[in-house]
Amino acid sequence: MKLASFEYDGRPCWGVLEGDGVRLVCSASAARDRTLGQVLREGDLERVLDDARGASVVAVGEILFLPPVTDAEKIICIGLNYADHVREMNRPMPEKPVVFTRFNDSLVGGGAPLVAPRASDQFDYEGELAVVIGKGGRNIAPEDAMQHVLGYTMMNDGSMRDYQRHTHQFGPGKNFPRSGSLGPAIVTADETGPLGNRRISTRVNGETVQQSSLDQLVFDVAALIAYCSEWTQLNAGDVIATGTPGGVGDGREPKLFLKHGDVVEVEVDGLGVLSNPVVGER
Repeated sequence: MKLASFEYDGRPCWGVLEGDGVRLVCSASAARDRTLGQVLREGDLERVLDDARGASVVAVGEILFLPPVTDAEKIICIGLNYADHVREMNRPMPEKPVVFTRFNDSLVGGGAPLVAPRASDQFDYEGELAVVIGKGGRNIAPEDAMQHVLGYTMMNDGSMRDYQRHTHQFGPGKNFPRSGSLGPAIVTADETGPLGNRRISTRVNGETVQQSSLDQLVFDVAALIAYCSEWTQLNAGDVIATGTPGGVGDGREPKLFLKHGDVVEVEVDGLGVLSNPVVGER
């Protein structure tokens, strides 16, 4: 199952992607006036989906994707989590996950423009696998962690490298409005099965700039869920972005930073493609 949030007919909505169409779950009585995030946090997804079996289906071309969870309570991001990226950034191999956070308003959905801010000329791409929590918890054991996964999607963790280096805290470089993207949909874990060594890749204007496989993660999904749940309550709808592989623009010579007119695509085998154009800030 593929769950997505979007705008339809001028209002926010969410539903289930079915081929070239999308079932408008938001129009069902059990879902009315609730976001996907609210339904997940209330543990009501199964009932809502059952109530929406007869809901209308519209063409994907009639919707504008939003981040799959528009109101995630926590967006937790992991840095330096692929060995090749650690090396290209000249960093020591982390002994614990490197954690920072993003805000909801820093992310757009699939197809929406990323905004290259006036304040920086070092706008970088970072293609990532993102995990959406389906069942919350604290102090989750690694062997139980995958039971807490709703599904997976892609993130472009757009980064202003100069602001990221103002101090040892990554936050300012990661939270410019509309500088990153998430989506286009959550592919539920029952559909994906084990992630294994699936390929992850990023393309800029059609050229592959990042390519790796998920078995190269320094800390895998279960380890990240277990670690994060030690220091915070994970809730349904929370997002954990698992880090980016080597090949970022800042690690290249010459540097490759994003500019107005570029198109960035992030792909994970079996999950789809997250594509966004880049526009300059007005």
